[in-house]
Amino acid sequence: MAYCRILFLDEPTRGIDVGAKYEIYQMMDRLVQEGMSILMVSSEMPEIMGVADSCLVMHEGELMGCVPHEEFSEEVLMKMGSGEKRAPSAE
Repeated sequence: MAYCRILFLDEPTRGIDVGAKYEIYQMMDRLVQEGMSILMVSSEMPEIMGVADSCLVMHEGELMGCVPHEEFSEEVLMKMGSGEKRAPSAE
């Protein structure tokens, strides 16, 4: 069996109870610690802010920008989600 290096999760905790969500988050963390990358789609803001290392925000199919975890705020993510582009980081 081939080893998977990237796992795509689409709304992994939608419709499940808090205990099951916690178990999924623990499993995701364990997989990341083992070297796997996870690409997660979620419509739940607290989930994104609590789990993600960075967040790509799209609006009507267009990428508005990438926000690193250190810069997460509901205000920033909501503005981008409603169409406001994020200026590229100065690196």
